[in-house]
Amino acid sequence: MTRNIRTALGSLALLAVAALAPAARAEWSNINMTEGVTPLSRDIHALHMTIFWWCVAIGVFVFGWMIWSLVKFRKSQGAKPDVTMVHSTKAEIIWTVIPVFILVLMAIPATRTLIAIEDTRGTELSIKVTGYQWKWHYEYLGQDVKFFSTLSRSSDEARQLQSGIDPKSVPDYLLDVDNPLVVPEDTKVRVLLTAQDVIHAWWVPAFGMKKDAIPGNVNELWFKVDKGKTGIYRGQCAELCGRDHGFMPVVVKVVTKAEYAQWLAQQKAPAAPAAEAAPTDTAADAMPPVAAAAPAAPAG
Repeated sequence: MTRNIRTALGSLALLAVAALAPAARAEWSNINMTEGVTPLSRDIHALHMTIFWWCVAIGVFVFGWMIWSLVKFRKSQGAKPDVTMVHSTKAEIIWTVIPVFILVLMAIPATRTLIAIEDTRGTELSIKVTGYQWKWHYEYLGQDVKFFSTLSRSSDEARQLQSGIDPKSVPDYLLDVDNPLVVPEDTKVRVLLTAQDVIHAWWVPAFGMKKDAIPGNVNELWFKVDKGKTGIYRGQCAELCGRDHGFMPVVVKVVTKAEYAQWLAQQKAPAAPAAEAAPTDTAADAMPPVAAAAPAAPAG
């Protein structure tokens, strides 16, 4: 019997190694949650990893003890069940106090992070974001700048049935827009979210933030992209909002503060005045009007 158990355990170990081999070869960054480019995303990532390793330690301890008990006290070794122990107050206290203690330890950093997520004090830039089927409207509050952001024309053409365009040939297929949201680096940005028709969700993974845009309600989130992390960051509507839900990307362009000031000035610049009417024929205009002929004198 001992030999059979050892054989079974060996087989299980080989199966586990075979199952974990692909994961071991893959890059950890492709499997795990990304750290992001904002303080909140780093805090969320650190909390995630802390809870993850605590769960790994608890799992190793619990399942290790179970496996050791099954092997150590198996029937083939002469183990007999103890039918006299039906209740143990001490055991109940232990298995109640330890989990409560672990949950309290988990709750402390989780509560600290949740409070930080809702803390919008010290906001330097406020943007109202309104979700539509299927586009976003951005309004820079106090700046008199607003515009719509929709799926880029190249992606929209490629997604049409029988378009003849290979989606793989389109850069950032379904993840690009005509007008991205532009924000400066190292600036605390407050986003006020609502919707005009149905529930949407504004989500940029690199920022670690996602909030629902609900008609009649105003949700808020904030992010602050680290200095030196300029570039394009892409996301999507993360709430099923209708037939074209998959064609509603979010694109944020992070620039330096100087570039942002220049962009903002360009957006505020008044439109060029309309061209005056085309001039008429100057030769015809230069000719004096023809005098009317004098009436003929009556015959005498």
